[in-house]
Amino acid sequence: MTSPRLLSLLTATLLVALATPALAGSYEKTPTGVLVRPDTGSVKELRLNAITESIIQVTGVDDPARPQMESLMAVAKPSGRFTLKAGADSVTLNAGKASATVSLKDGGVQFFDAKGAAVLRSNKVAIQPVTVEGQAFVAPSIQFNRGTTEAFYGLGQHQDAQMNMNGEDVELRQHNMDIAIPFVVSDRNYGVLWDNNAVTRFGNPIRFGLASRDLKLTALDGSAGLTARYYVDDQLVLTRVEPDIRYQFLSDLRKHWPTDPRLTREATRGKKLRVVWEGAMASDKAGLHKMRLFGSDYFTLTVAGKTVFDKRQWRVRWNGWYNNFEQAFTPGKPVPLQLEWLPDGGLISLHHSDPEPAADKHSLRFASEAGTGLNYYFISSDSMQGVIRGYHQVTGVPPMMPKWAYGFWQSRQRYKTQAELLGVLDTYRKNRWPLDNIVQDWLYWPEDQWGSHAFDAARFPNPKGMVDEVHHQHARLMISIWGKFYANTDHYKELDAKGYMWRRNVELGMKDWVGPGYLNSHYSPYNQEARDIYYRQMKQRLVDLGIDAWWMDNTEPDVRSNSSPEEMAALTSPTQMGPGALVQNAYSTMSTKAMYDGLVRDQPNTRQFILSRSGFAGVQRHAAAVWSGDVGGTWDNFYKQISAGVQTGFSGVPNWTHDIGGYTQEGRFQDDSVQGLQENRVEAGKRTAEDLKEWRELNQRWWQFGTFSPLMRSHGEGVKREIHEISPEGSPMRANLLWFLELRYRLMPYIYTAAADSHYEGAPLMRGLALDFPSDAPARTIADQYLFGKSILVAPVTSYGATTRRVYFPGASTWYDFWTGEAVKGGSTRDVAAPLDRLPLFVKAGAIVPMGPVMQYVDEVPDAPLTINVYTGADGRYSLYEDDGVSNGYLAGQFSRIPFAYDEKRGTLTIGARQGSYPGMVATRRFNVRFLKAGDKTVDFDAPGVAVTYAGEQVVVRAPAPRDRGVDGVVKLGG
Repeated sequence: MTSPRLLSLLTATLLVALATPALAGSYEKTPTGVLVRPDTGSVKELRLNAITESIIQVTGVDDPARPQMESLMAVAKPSGRFTLKAGADSVTLNAGKASATVSLKDGGVQFFDAKGAAVLRSNKVAIQPVTVEGQAFVAPSIQFNRGTTEAFYGLGQHQDAQMNMNGEDVELRQHNMDIAIPFVVSDRNYGVLWDNNAVTRFGNPIRFGLASRDLKLTALDGSAGLTARYYVDDQLVLTRVEPDIRYQFLSDLRKHWPTDPRLTREATRGKKLRVVWEGAMASDKAGLHKMRLFGSDYFTLTVAGKTVFDKRQWRVRWNGWYNNFEQAFTPGKPVPLQLEWLPDGGLISLHHSDPEPAADKHSLRFASEAGTGLNYYFISSDSMQGVIRGYHQVTGVPPMMPKWAYGFWQSRQRYKTQAELLGVLDTYRKNRWPLDNIVQDWLYWPEDQWGSHAFDAARFPNPKGMVDEVHHQHARLMISIWGKFYANTDHYKELDAKGYMWRRNVELGMKDWVGPGYLNSHYSPYNQEARDIYYRQMKQRLVDLGIDAWWMDNTEPDVRSNSSPEEMAALTSPTQMGPGALVQNAYSTMSTKAMYDGLVRDQPNTRQFILSRSGFAGVQRHAAAVWSGDVGGTWDNFYKQISAGVQTGFSGVPNWTHDIGGYTQEGRFQDDSVQGLQENRVEAGKRTAEDLKEWRELNQRWWQFGTFSPLMRSHGEGVKREIHEISPEGSPMRANLLWFLELRYRLMPYIYTAAADSHYEGAPLMRGLALDFPSDAPARTIADQYLFGKSILVAPVTSYGATTRRVYFPGASTWYDFWTGEAVKGGSTRDVAAPLDRLPLFVKAGAIVPMGPVMQYVDEVPDAPLTINVYTGADGRYSLYEDDGVSNGYLAGQFSRIPFAYDEKRGTLTIGARQGSYPGMVATRRFNVRFLKAGDKTVDFDAPGVAVTYAGEQVVVRAPAPRDRGVDGVVKLGG
């Protein structure tokens, strides 16, 4: 018999059970996918949309009533083609070659590739409320594949020599030298695009903090902090204990720099300053800790008695950057620390991050500071290059750049007059040095008229005549344009009247560094009217002159250099889309859109070229190339450009460049002719013979790297960078610079075909080894080698005085030394010869590399004969791309492809029937076919081969056997 009390309890339990829904959320089919309402978690509604058969978009909200921002990076729309399959507590969306299963309980998503293999699974998703400028928003974050061993690439361009990003922490915040693109590619042949425009962290979602946040710092006297000693001309003037090394921003200097009158800027001008911090660090958390030293000027860091960084990490004072390192800590064991800094107006600070569990450290994570919801794309393919192509499907395909963009660019900070610019161009032409582009950098306007887009008539008396003369000399002109305006200009006032200027910098009375200093700020490009005004102002003064290319500088934007993140957020707000923090990273995509859309309207059949200092997801669709910013001219910075360029290619931006030689140089590399650029440089003008030797060697090695970069561009401040300025007449250096410059033009058929592949196939020009050798374990992490195009292995020399370098040969292929013809088996590592005039280059067996003669500009001789280099030892295929190089006719199919197929067993090269045509096409081509084997030198450019006259029909060329060779080494064709 049941007691009344027990009956009451059973009844209450039954009523509760009936009132509580089962833990299985709901879903409903939508026209584009599925809407899921999970039972638990901060995501109340999760939508999956089928974009293509291989791409699935996921969005989520904490509040269905919250308005969602439009995407600034994505242009793709859902296809509406998918199927749904319900499970017991899940639902699966199948797009065709990618699918996703969503848990109805917690909203977790698992993604599958075309073969049905699970490749990505969400572990943690959060949408946390945040307040931005008094308004309610959210901070979305996600973690995938906890504990994974896969490799990740991309995330934009960074200056830390990182290759495999698994286990790395990267803050995606635009900077002069750092480009934030929230897209990663996995070696499991998928990618994730994180659609958020705010500052975002990949890896650890907790931002690095000053060392004292997590560590116990102890000064030499045992008190909390570090002992700091300040010296002037090696005389100790102040000793004190400081809580941290904390001079990262200009505001920090104002707050924390000693008030001692002997240490003021005026008192130390022209003198040698030195600051030394000493003490110990300790942590109660055992393990390997990540640390970063932010610095500019010279510094030397010693930890636990070992030198971590020395003066090779120099950066110019106004453009410091982070230097990563790791340090092991054992609880109860302090680690000695000493940092010596030679401040010359620069900045420095020490940062730390506590260790994480290994499974969290090795996962795919994104966390953004602000947004309106969760939004990301899963992109699947059968190759990593296919994933990049899928990224282009979402964010926009990079258009073909004009062919001349792949020629040589000569620039300087800056040509002060029209005569200077034309004089340099004239020198190149008279010496028959190849050149396609010359660049006019900033301050061509009257000093107090930044943003007027008007030439200073005293220095540039005839801008239209200047442009016409550049064109008469068969060159192109690129000009520097900015989003920056002086408050006294009519253009500032017009934009300001519409609310499209960020006024805060002006309201605070902040002046820049030009002359006496001028009030200035930047425009906000976050709606169509603002962009239209910006372009119209540019058109009236510059576009109508016939200028060919647009250098959109400072597109981070750097409204005020060396401001803290909080200060910068205030300076770039409000925008037409809300607080600046919501769209902080997207400035370059929006501002290049202003210029690109206007140019396309006015010049619909002309290919455009934009060079942007910053980049973001989608920037490539605006015919925008990017460059690595104002990097310093040091061997360390040179080394870091290699991985920076490779990761930019992985991030979907194929056209990348850098300042050959570095933008800024140390005082010891300057002489008395360099004035007014780096005040207070106590070493300037004291260049020794050894300094000069090193400076020239650095530039020569960097030039060699530039030859094998997507865009070859010489630029910098201080020491002039023209061939005749930087290398003595008759010197081996000049001969080598010219040899590599001519090699760039010999390779133009190969380079331009690689450029076409970036448009049609999503193929980066500068290819990380993992892209082509994903199963080769060593190739996954090598940060100082790459493929240029799909066939040439490049190993830049980045150490002073080096005459050899260690090279890894990826895969199982045979590689041929470009210089000697020596054959090297893949999978091996060896030291190779690298004398100063030689860049280690190798071409893989089976490659087919077309080369042409040296030209003064890319289209000087359209029907020039081509040498077809066939590297024997393996079968190979190639497709030579040609079009008119300047128009948009390619979009209508006006281009040609000539297919080549090498059969190793038969020893034949089949030149297939030409596919396609275009106006002005060279109908009949002359080919010199070289079959290279071990011992044959690629650099024997004039070596005889098999002469072929090709009129568009299939031709079979047989490799000549030794007995067939005549005096000229040519045999009759087989058909």
